[in-house]
Amino acid sequence: MKAMAKPLPKKKKVLKRTVKKTPPLEVLLSLEVPDTEPSIEGWLEAQLHIAAASAKIGGEVSILIVGDKRMAQLHLDHKQVPGTTDCLTFDLSGPHTPKGCIEGDLVLCLPVAKRQAKKRGHSAREELLLYAIHGLLHLDGEDDLEPKAFEKMHAREDEILQAIGMRPLFSR
Repeated sequence: MKAMAKPLPKKKKVLKRTVKKTPPLEVLLSLEVPDTEPSIEGWLEAQLHIAAASAKIGGEVSILIVGDKRMAQLHLDHKQVPGTTDCLTFDLSGPHTPKGCIEGDLVLCLPVAKRQAKKRGHSAREELLLYAIHGLLHLDGEDDLEPKAFEKMHAREDEILQAIGMRPLFSR
């Protein structure tokens, strides 16, 4: 009697997964106030591109850097809160915009950034980067109104900063 050949092992089916790639972040920066030394222009956009890639956030964001008077007026007009603030976020995305893909405007206040940076011991442009990351997270659906959400969001800001080679700024 002849020995029967062993059956060949069954081929495993390989399922191909479609990995959604986060689109790069497009940043448009405008200044209504004089630039800082060292310059914000160029540096802020470059840092934000790296930070957004690290956080897996893509899309489009316009950033306007203003002074105290303009920020106080925008704060009152849009939030009905008197006085200046660090960052205002305007989400322009639609209801079907996927998480990780943003579209919006950020208004950042340079004088507030200078005052906070002095208290925290770093540069105004680093403080503006913190505000811009904060705004990106808001545009991506995060919020900081409740204490736990506040802690989570600000911890994520510092994680993103560390991921791009900077030290944590918020927790300082």
